[in-house]
Amino acid sequence: MNTRARSGLVVASNRLPVVVVRHPDGRCELVPGSGGLITALVPVLRDRGGVWVGWPGTCGELSSLESELAAAGERAGYRLEPVSLTVDEERKFYQGFSNEIIWPLFHDLQSHCNFDPEYWEVYQRVNHRYAEALARHCREDDFLWVHDYHLTSVATELRRLGRSAHLAFFLHIPFPPLDIFLKLPWRFQLLRALLDYDLVGFQTPRDLRNFLGCVRHLMPEVRVQGRRGQIQTLQLDQREVRAGSFPISIDFNAFMKRAAASEVGEKVVELKAMLPNRELIVGIDRLDYTKGIPQRLRAFGHALERYPELHERVTLIQVVVPSREEIPRYHDLRTEIEQLVGEINGKFTRPGGWVPIHYVFRSLTGTDLLAYYRAAQIALITPLKDGMNLVAKEYCACSIEEENALILSEFAGAAAELQHGALLVNPYDIEGMAEAIHRAVQMPIDERRARMRRMRRVIRNHDIFWWVDSFLRAAIAKDLSAFPQPDDYVPQPESGWPSV
Repeated sequence: MNTRARSGLVVASNRLPVVVVRHPDGRCELVPGSGGLITALVPVLRDRGGVWVGWPGTCGELSSLESELAAAGERAGYRLEPVSLTVDEERKFYQGFSNEIIWPLFHDLQSHCNFDPEYWEVYQRVNHRYAEALARHCREDDFLWVHDYHLTSVATELRRLGRSAHLAFFLHIPFPPLDIFLKLPWRFQLLRALLDYDLVGFQTPRDLRNFLGCVRHLMPEVRVQGRRGQIQTLQLDQREVRAGSFPISIDFNAFMKRAAASEVGEKVVELKAMLPNRELIVGIDRLDYTKGIPQRLRAFGHALERYPELHERVTLIQVVVPSREEIPRYHDLRTEIEQLVGEINGKFTRPGGWVPIHYVFRSLTGTDLLAYYRAAQIALITPLKDGMNLVAKEYCACSIEEENALILSEFAGAAAELQHGALLVNPYDIEGMAEAIHRAVQMPIDERRARMRRMRRVIRNHDIFWWVDSFLRAAIAKDLSAFPQPDDYVPQPESGWPSV
């Protein structure tokens, strides 16, 4: 199959959309990855043909994976091109600069940062390697779409290599305000690197405003010009750079249909039989200090203290998916979470069998995840800061009876879209979150339905296909005055994607 017969989309992300599984006998197997980015871009690449460049998740020599990657790409309809990393590079580029500097800083947690100068050197080197891979596998008429904070410098490296293809970048995490961004020792280099793209996309209007504020303050030579909706144009070195907000989403219809499946319904019945006559509250998070899990547990404990009528009426199911446990800070976070669960359960558990918190520390199967979404009358999603938080959107999509309530942090990117249906809370306000829990439990069913219908309508109209479509249109539009606004159209992916 010739997947490069016409100009297409070339995607670069930290990871490929497949995961390498090593078996005890040394054999390697490629299994499909998961996540919103893969869900969004796989149909586009399959439709047009193209290339996905990324790290396969294993260090060292990649020659043993060539045939497997080629076969996987043949089946998918686009090529998979791996980028190799040494163990030292993986530690300093991924664990180091990406997740000990950019991740905490961009989530307003600068006290968690480790500004090791060697991390920046390795980060640049790895970004150069990604740029070389892209240069090898793309043509001048291809559209290059680079994803997330691991690869901010790829455009700079591609320009140095003489490539002038269309270059776009999307940041999946928040962009910090000026006073936080100034703490980055390489602030000028990183900001200039983002301006080497033709289009820079952010999750929310707030992230876009923060970016423009940093540009105005740190790069006065850049002229911030006209605006069309959420798309801003900037003039730099005889080049026009576009910046805009494009809130990522989910495949609403797919989640809704899967949630209605019989096997999910059976799991829901099992869960409710195990916890009868309870208002189930669910929290589902990856193990990360940005998710606000300790604050949430304290708020739940405070709600039980303040509102005795909740006793034996509510149960919190807190699911924590393991992540980065080799990093000491994450190990300490897990210990703190488990201690809080033990303290609250020790204080409020009743002899009749009521245990206020059911704690689950493991990854969930797709069926189990959907069953938790459907069984819970309330979702408690309270990150300290989040680029978007797709769990909130998934929960709403799976609320097929539309009788559920969502308690959502005002610092999650999803709050901008779901504010008219969710109960917004400050995750640092323990008393305020406790009040929101009590209010959600007491909320009349008619109010729950009205709120949930508003949120589901927003997510249905602005789904993952709308996100891809709006981003690509913003990148290729000749005249932004004709660029459609978010509510001007609902894309139909089956009718074909914009020509890039």
